[in-house]
Amino acid sequence: MKPLLNHRASAQVKDFSTVFLALMFLSIFVYYPVVQVVRISFTDWNLINDNFKNVGFKNWKWLFQGSGTKYLLNSLKVTFLYTLGELFVTLFGGMLLALVFNRLSKSFSIMRAVVFLPKYVAMSSAAVVFIWILNQDNGILNYFLAKIGGTKVNWLGDKNNALFSILMLTGWRTIGYGMMIYLAAMQGISKTYYEAASIDGATSWTKFSKITIPLLSPTTLFLFVTTFISAMKVFQSVDVLTAGGPYRSTEVIVYMIYKYAMVDFRMDRASTVAVFFFVILLALTAATMKVSNRSVNYDV
Repeated sequence: MKPLLNHRASAQVKDFSTVFLALMFLSIFVYYPVVQVVRISFTDWNLINDNFKNVGFKNWKWLFQGSGTKYLLNSLKVTFLYTLGELFVTLFGGMLLALVFNRLSKSFSIMRAVVFLPKYVAMSSAAVVFIWILNQDNGILNYFLAKIGGTKVNWLGDKNNALFSILMLTGWRTIGYGMMIYLAAMQGISKTYYEAASIDGATSWTKFSKITIPLLSPTTLFLFVTTFISAMKVFQSVDVLTAGGPYRSTEVIVYMIYKYAMVDFRMDRASTVAVFFFVILLALTAATMKVSNRSVNYDV
């Protein structure tokens, strides 16, 4: 019995040793900073003074009952509107393009590559290009609008257009990614399903709605979760194109955190918003995964 116990103990030590460095890395660069952010949210740390003391729930009262509430609600609204827009472009647009380009010919392969290519362009570089494209006076988009009889649009300076303008950049970069993911999943669906449906007299729409969409549900879940998390954390495009303006119409949550930390130098308030944002992401992701367990079809 003792040799067996010794063997198990030795195996457990070996298993732990293989993940020890990974655990240390996560502890130092992930878990410790998270704990520190939570701790800072209960202080009055201002980078200008560079000293702080514990103030209890003062920052949380400021966020939910004080002057920070209206800015928080505005940023939540902007963030969710942006997220819905990116989800629509990536999921609906990606699936639509996947249906269009679901061909194995060489010409279609080239077109798919052209659509997917923007994903490899750095967001900061793409944003600079879009500043020129969306310029009210000299932008190429307004130039073409004028050519067809339209009027010039203040894409980035009007609070009613600014968020949509950011989504134009996002859609240009992400729609090809959604297309490629859906395309790979579509080509993995067995042709026998469609052949059997054709024998039964099913229409193209029936095949799509009863076969394609249900069998793509795991892919849709994957794209939904990954796109949702990345969209909620949007920063670079907002920072370069609008800097949260005009009139906070594009001030998403992450930019709000950045502004409190690096513009106002209020690390305490930035940490409070960051902790609250982390809880929101955690709760929404958990809810999505719970719902998916009942609705996603994993049959092949």
